[in-house]
Amino acid sequence: MNVLMNVRGVRIEEINPGSIGDKVGIRAGDYLLRINGKTVRDVIDYHFYMQENRLKVDLRKESGELWEIDISKDEGEGLGIELSPFKIKQCRNRCIFCFVNHLPKGMRKSLYIKDEDYRMSFLYGNYITLTNISDEDKKRIYEERLSPLYISVHTTDSKLRNHILGSPMAPDILKEIKGLVAHKIKIHAQIVLCPGINDGPHLMKTVEDLGRFYPYVSSISVVPVGFTKYKKKQDLRSFSQEEAGSIVMFLEPIRKRFRRKFGDPLVYPSDEFYLKAGLDFPPLKEYGDLPQIENGVGLVPLFLNRFEKGISGLEGYSGNKGNGKTFTTFTGKSFGFLLKDLVDRLNKIISSKLEVVVIENRFFGESVTVTGLLTGQDIIDAVKGKASGDTLLIPSVTLRDGGDTFLDNITPKDIENAIGIKTQVIDAAAEGIIGALCN
Repeated sequence: MNVLMNVRGVRIEEINPGSIGDKVGIRAGDYLLRINGKTVRDVIDYHFYMQENRLKVDLRKESGELWEIDISKDEGEGLGIELSPFKIKQCRNRCIFCFVNHLPKGMRKSLYIKDEDYRMSFLYGNYITLTNISDEDKKRIYEERLSPLYISVHTTDSKLRNHILGSPMAPDILKEIKGLVAHKIKIHAQIVLCPGINDGPHLMKTVEDLGRFYPYVSSISVVPVGFTKYKKKQDLRSFSQEEAGSIVMFLEPIRKRFRRKFGDPLVYPSDEFYLKAGLDFPPLKEYGDLPQIENGVGLVPLFLNRFEKGISGLEGYSGNKGNGKTFTTFTGKSFGFLLKDLVDRLNKIISSKLEVVVIENRFFGESVTVTGLLTGQDIIDAVKGKASGDTLLIPSVTLRDGGDTFLDNITPKDIENAIGIKTQVIDAAAEGIIGALCN
């Protein structure tokens, strides 16, 4: 047992009453050291090693006493414990478009975290560049099958990629991907596209290079570079409306070819390209299981699809007709014209009174057009005096930190006090708007 004195372990934060862990004497404040002789470094190890139905669990009690517990349970059943979060590996790159580097001073500390942690990629779909991954990390990824991973590729030209990442010593991305694919680790790749830098022939080469790894490279998103008004690199610029349309048209033949070859278009321009160019979206079924929806790929088509399904069942609806209540909601500029049209249709069908305010992002700058990056103060400035009616509906996507604050630390209650009407947080999906009006 002395060997355990050198095992750091992971602190147990909570224990569910009545759970297996509770019944065998595990308590909050204890340290989980090993399961079946395997050291537990974090929550991933815990879930990986506790799948078996017979466990030998080594603990260090809060008192310092070492315990060894034999547990029999159903295969895959948990112990009912919550572990403390691991320390996130930080990014050392200086990407030319890094959003964090383009933030103003004085915001919440959590907003300045630049994570480059394969564990966060596996658990939450965060994008990593593979620039700080060690041989030990790779060994663990292979052994524990930490798949899929979300990887920022940007370009497969090593010299250009190192320039984009601001990291002259970054490893060859194709070599790194080959290693992952050799161990059957699936990858969702991201290309942040910068006009005049990694588009054109570079984009073609990158997409073709990645396509050779299908099906382990399972999706490739192409998203336009985004930056705030605080950006330091002045040669970066946004795509124009014409250029956005050209990117969609440029990728369409490649998507068709992949569709014929793989039965999968594989490459997905982000929703922002379609919105900016004013182009129709592909059918929702082309987006598969929406693996990169958090990256703005397929979010709008999903919203439109669910909206159509939602209103299809409202013909003859009479639940709230004529109740006299009026509502206001808001959105960023990129989705404004679409949402206004949808809400007009909804108002006619159920005789509701919902007004949409399209908000320009003054805090981050007009180039930031998504709803999720609107701040509380910009919302107040935009809707004050315009928010007619009883309730301001707040899309949940604008809130952070457990859903009770905006990026600038303003709360929905602060907005209520500033504009003088009630606020209600709703799901940012189509069901959120329809449900709020119908209920």
